[in-house]
Amino acid sequence: MAPMANLNQIFITFPAIPKLSGDGKSRPDAGTARLTGINAEETQNHPLKPTRRLALGLGSLGLFANSNISVVLAEDNGFWLTGPIPIPRALNMIDNLETGTRSFLKTGVYIADIGTKGRQFRLKKYAFDLLALGDLIGKDAWNYVRKYLRLKSTFMYFDFDKVITAATSDEKPPLLDLANRLFDTVEKLEDAVKKQDLPQTELLYKDTTVILQEVMTKMA
Repeated sequence: MAPMANLNQIFITFPAIPKLSGDGKSRPDAGTARLTGINAEETQNHPLKPTRRLALGLGSLGLFANSNISVVLAEDNGFWLTGPIPIPRALNMIDNLETGTRSFLKTGVYIADIGTKGRQFRLKKYAFDLLALGDLIGKDAWNYVRKYLRLKSTFMYFDFDKVITAATSDEKPPLLDLANRLFDTVEKLEDAVKKQDLPQTELLYKDTTVILQEVMTKMA
């Protein structure tokens, strides 16, 4: 019975519409009538009447206005971020010694932390994905090839860094060697694709596929 009591209270406290002076005929705004497609006569013949639906709507507004509901901001739950995308940094020596970075790295990419096992699986999967890239080389798809190569290699770069960090002291040297050989070749391949040098791209891609197969074996 409490909800009905609140509804009745709304009817009691809802202020009455004051009666206009003059001839008592309502004068709807002409601009509003034109915008809504309703002429003045229809507006006069069909005035708004309080209904149960209108009362329920007003009741809902009153209940929510008096409630203590607060706005809850979305948080990072592993699926989305509420703030700017963080820029990750590599902790191991997998950068180009001359430039201090890698030319293929894309910025503004969110790389979810899926743990060491998850990163190993992603390294294997992305190595497999790049092995299929050879079908597009020489097919007038230079822009797509470069974007795809950079995106996959960026994930592999940061995944390798985390896997190396979590590895034992005996496992780190071969992983570092594998990562640097891969990224050295990818940098050269990315440059050849950027220049649309088909012979050099085909040659470097053959070298890259050998290392990608090694990555898949290592992360199996």
